Amino acid sequence: MSDSPFGFGLPPEEPENGDEGKKKDPAGGGQGSGGGQGGPANPFGFGFPGAGAGGPGGADNPFAAMFGSLNPNDLGAAFQQLGQMLSYEGGPVNWDMAKQIARQTVSQGTQDGTKDASVGPAERSAVEEAMRLADLWLDGSTSLPSGATSAVAWSRAEWVEATLPAWQQLVDPVAERVGTAMGDVLPDEMQAMAGPLIGMMRSMGGAMFGQQIGQAIGVLAGEVVGSTDIGLPLGPAGKAALLPLNVEAFGKDLGVSKDEIRLYLALREAAHQRLFAHVPWLRSHLFGAVEGYARGIKVDTTKLEDVVGQFDPTHPEQLQEALQQGMFQPEDTPEQKAALARLETALALVEGWVDAVVHDAAKNRLTSADALRETLRRRRASGGPAEQTFATLIGLELRPRRLRDASRLWASLTDARGLDGRDGLWEHPDMLPTASDLDDPDGFVHHEQLDFSEWDKMLGEAAEGRREGNGDSDSGKDDTDK
Repeated sequence: MSDSPFGFGLPPEEPENGDEGKKKDPAGGGQGSGGGQGGPANPFGFGFPGAGAGGPGGADNPFAAMFGSLNPNDLGAAFQQLGQMLSYEGGPVNWDMAKQIARQTVSQGTQDGTKDASVGPAERSAVEEAMRLADLWLDGSTSLPSGATSAVAWSRAEWVEATLPAWQQLVDPVAERVGTAMGDVLPDEMQAMAGPLIGMMRSMGGAMFGQQIGQAIGVLAGEVVGSTDIGLPLGPAGKAALLPLNVEAFGKDLGVSKDEIRLYLALREAAHQRLFAHVPWLRSHLFGAVEGYARGIKVDTTKLEDVVGQFDPTHPEQLQEALQQGMFQPEDTPEQKAALARLETALALVEGWVDAVVHDAAKNRLTSADALRETLRRRRASGGPAEQTFATLIGLELRPRRLRDASRLWASLTDARGLDGRDGLWEHPDMLPTASDLDDPDGFVHHEQLDFSEWDKMLGEAAEGRREGNGDSDSGKDDTDK
């Protein structure tokens, strides 16, 4: 049975950096691992939180897991939840259910027994001070001004609430392709007769996606330290966020003071905020690449037709099992490959820039800067929870080789062109390094770059001239009319 939620296969592993380029053994990957055969180690495995393979009905049967472990007094609530699933008429993902499952997962705590807790005044003050100092230090390491209008300290539950809109934007295009296929497998003349069945399948599909995504987000909430761990802006614009409980867990065995760890992570969060705030096209570029990938998803309608033909409404878990058996495969087309390459390269450039800028700001101020930098690099390279969740979600894995190469390239650009020359490349997407440039950073650093800023200036002046001309004409017309 496939361990990918939509049946996707992940990109081939690369042996770069030894075993860092390989995923952890599913048996030892911990709560955030993307491996395993549908077991509890896979945060995107179908099923309800806490329904492990050894539970009633097994993890592959969420309905048995839902009902088998319930006290008879709770059956009424369970049937009410099932009714809500079947009556859902929204988009491709039941986000109400996703939110509910995520909150339930958070409330259960992490595998080490740590429970979520409200953030106290002292922790909020410490985060605010760390962000203030981080922004001050970054002023000397980048020409981009501060991008954070506020600094916030979130509990895990607050992180779930704040990031759900971004997850919806990421996931809906992928789930939409699956949901559409569910309704299109029957001939047109049979659509009307099978209307109730199709409606049930769509409701079930939305509920199943809601379950898996909600559980994944809940698991991720127990691991992330801020709002930008996966290189995407998941939180509200302008809010630099840290999760004090997870920051403490992150530094538990590092032998580094809590204050230094908080400050280093604040530097990373604040650097991400600067980039996304002052490169207006970047967010749409990244999310657009996800949508481009989703458009290329190919659905094996033959398998789906077989499922529809044999579907027994009294055994809804059959539909879930079919979804797990590789029904959806990426379409191997130039367009699909281009979307993946565009997203992967952009993410590597974002993470590489943050890595280089933060290192420059921290290296002479924090004694543990080098150790923390390497810890975070290894966390990403070895398939940390955030990266694995994103990989499982859309079938993409950010390769560690790209991250390190991008960081080296940005550092070389700093030496060769200074902060303004380096950061000026973010003015236009066509000015950024490409995947081939990451293979030859020296060649990119020293070859002549197109200066799009002059073109933008000329176009702006021309547009202003046209507006002034139109204004004069209108003014003259008014005088004549008078």
